Amino acid sequence: SENPSVTLFREYLRIDTVHPKPDYDAAVRFLERVGTELGLACQKVEVCQGRVVLILTWQGTNPRLRSILLNSHTDVVPVFEEHWTYPPFEAVKDSQGNIYARGAQDMKCVSIQYLEAIRRLKTEGKSFARTIHLTFVPDEEVGGHKGMEMFVQRPEFKALNVGFAMDEGLASPSDTFSVFYGERSPWWIKVKCMGSPGHGSRFISNTAAEKMHKVINSFLAFRESEKQRLKSDSSLTLGDVTSLNMTMLEGGVSFNVVPSEMAASFDIRIPPTVDLKAFEEQVATWCRGAGDGVTYEFHQKCMDQHITSTEESDPWWKAFSGVCRDMKLQLKLEIFPAATDSRYIRAVRHPAIGFSPMNRTPVLLHDHNEFLNEQVFLRGIEIYARLLTALASVPPLPAEG
Repeated sequence: SENPSVTLFREYLRIDTVHPKPDYDAAVRFLERVGTELGLACQKVEVCQGRVVLILTWQGTNPRLRSILLNSHTDVVPVFEEHWTYPPFEAVKDSQGNIYARGAQDMKCVSIQYLEAIRRLKTEGKSFARTIHLTFVPDEEVGGHKGMEMFVQRPEFKALNVGFAMDEGLASPSDTFSVFYGERSPWWIKVKCMGSPGHGSRFISNTAAEKMHKVINSFLAFRESEKQRLKSDSSLTLGDVTSLNMTMLEGGVSFNVVPSEMAASFDIRIPPTVDLKAFEEQVATWCRGAGDGVTYEFHQKCMDQHITSTEESDPWWKAFSGVCRDMKLQLKLEIFPAATDSRYIRAVRHPAIGFSPMNRTPVLLHDHNEFLNEQVFLRGIEIYARLLTALASVPPLPAEG
């Protein structure tokens, strides 16, 4: 008696696409099978060895118009099975209809909701002027560097003629639905401090550890100020402030040797409202203030700060928000606090919205016992069906002639 859409969702959840060895081939075979069942055109693009982007296409009646892109990633993050109530790749459904599996929220639900929304619309005999493309990409959970980052530079992506894209969002424990129109820029910085070495029994001057102490104090003082700013202003969300965490500390060879070098690594996420050049100068000032021989290097430095319009004058947003008003969905507009593949889509100048229709649901992405209720999942299909109808019917824009 289970809804066939739920059965399909659970089948997809059982495909083990967990890092470090995701079974991408099985995921692509499954999705290609479903796409073929739905009469969608299938294309596979190997962006690098072993990393395939699957494109499923529902051709519009006017292919010259810019298309709607529905993006999702196939990989999921690792699990610690001892902390799970049910095995994380069996998609167990409990008596309340909660489906437990890694990827239930992030983001295999959205992949199947896209497909089932299209199934519903095709069954109803619908067709639209604009083409709808679905892309299923690898490696998002490890930065997207061998997935969407490479794909947006390829001719196959440019051929999609994207007008507007949707990608993942987050669950919301309240009645509201979170909608993400931009992301913070991730900066991963490693600070190295060089100093005088010596025996651990002496008061050595100008040590690496003393300099590192100053560096850490400067970085963490800023962290505390941003934390307090978020705490004291209820209008702010996590995406509106700069988060900073020290994530690695290296140095030393022995208990009785003062090291000549120490290093600390920081994960910093910067909202689009911040002047990135000014922020880097602040980092340089903290390092200079710690003394000579203190340098920093970037292991990731995202400089793109494009955001997607949420003005009612924008035809894409007007279509999206109009459906939400009609369905009485309360929206909360936010900057995404972490990073998704949307940033690569926006970086090549396409508007993108992060949206996963999961309200009244605890945020459990990357957490133990990740689950999604089947009724929330099914409601999401209905929401996407309405959204696709509106977005794929946006009238020709001036730039489209």
